[in-house]
Amino acid sequence: MNLERYFEGAQHSASKRSILNRVLWAGIPFNGPHKLKIDAISPESVSVLIPYKRKNLNHLKGLHACVLATGAEYASGLVLLQHLSPKEFRLIMKSMEVEYHYQGKMDAFVKYELPRQEVENEIIDKLKDENKVAFTCHIKVHDKEGNHLCTSHVHWQIKRWSAVTSRT
Repeated sequence: MNLERYFEGAQHSASKRSILNRVLWAGIPFNGPHKLKIDAISPESVSVLIPYKRKNLNHLKGLHACVLATGAEYASGLVLLQHLSPKEFRLIMKSMEVEYHYQGKMDAFVKYELPRQEVENEIIDKLKDENKVAFTCHIKVHDKEGNHLCTSHVHWQIKRWSAVTSRT
């Protein structure tokens, strides 16, 4: 699958964004039932909708803590994949912390932005000398009225595929 082509098309076309969403729902089975949806995408950012729907709710009829965490992981992973070719780099979530601030009672949005220069400095340049790099994404989740639902810190481990295959 050529994700780069899907990402590029989704930046300028709602119908291609819809196709990308369906491809990702099928390709990441865990996320499929949640229907996390890329709302907007650019080369350095993504906005993901977390729909307020029954499968995403907890026993108090609020957005479940795990779907909020999943949305943050998803958004940060998508931005990293736009910067780092999935054919060349492997991303593995190492750990995550989430601080919850407000109960979600409506659709929520995860907006994550990562400038290309930061990726160059903190990941690509370091991978020239190191086998793997740890990178932390700090993501805020808000509901559609702007209430700050949670802050997530997703710790990614990034390796070149060539480093993975040469050490197995």
